[in-house]
Amino acid sequence: MTQRIAFQGEPGAYSHQACHSARPALEAVPCRTFEDVIELVRNGGADLAMLPVENSTYGRVADIHRLLPDSGLHIVDEAFVRVHINLLALPGTPLGAVRRALSHTVLLGQCRDFLRKHDIAPVTWADTAGSAQHVAAEGDPAQAALASELAGEIYGLEPLARHIEDQSNNTTRFLIMAPELDATPRGEGRMMTSFVFRVRNIPAALYKALGGFATNGVNMTKLESYMVDGSFTATQFFADIEGHPDDHNVRLALDELRYFTSMLEILGVYPADPQRS
Repeated sequence: MTQRIAFQGEPGAYSHQACHSARPALEAVPCRTFEDVIELVRNGGADLAMLPVENSTYGRVADIHRLLPDSGLHIVDEAFVRVHINLLALPGTPLGAVRRALSHTVLLGQCRDFLRKHDIAPVTWADTAGSAQHVAAEGDPAQAALASELAGEIYGLEPLARHIEDQSNNTTRFLIMAPELDATPRGEGRMMTSFVFRVRNIPAALYKALGGFATNGVNMTKLESYMVDGSFTATQFFADIEGHPDDHNVRLALDELRYFTSMLEILGVYPADPQRS
């Protein structure tokens, strides 16, 4: 039986492209929301979840870090996907005929220079693939979509201009998640460990908690904070570090972290994507 990987968005979304790139043998299943993606994997309707966490131009994907700790899923891999933005229109449409470009506000913001140069008005849409679907359905040559080439193939649109993003290194990091934690060392490169924690209510707790990573030579590549339960005093932290929990220096750092925390949960242990470096 073919394994399935769930993603958020319409067919042709960049998360769909990520599924094709990272897990080409799996059937990609579209879901309406991130919560739907997680629930589909939890109830056995899909084997893996493909979730975007951050973009090199836009930053953190909203709400994902809040969903991960309570998702019941674990990170088993990461995928860095180069986001190429294309202007898609009805077949035979000349570039000069396009007056409006539909897309998610994030993509519109990443193509300001191109849109301004060609006097194309940005129009905010719910999502990228959905904008391509709408342009195809409306049949108006003055309307185009900013989306992936995969979306163009699915909805019968032609790329009038390829790779029009302002930043040439525009990349999105995705996490591939599964119901079970896989802590086995694997891959040819270094391992990554992701976790969430809350510090104890004592002076300088965060400073002391993180000191173990410095003294043990563990590289922390990400540390983000966010409020929990609607409280200004309850703060949770999401962190990525290089290394495996069984590594001597990582084990010592995590032991020291536990001493200063009221909660620590390992979200995943997985190979570092080669594009990380």
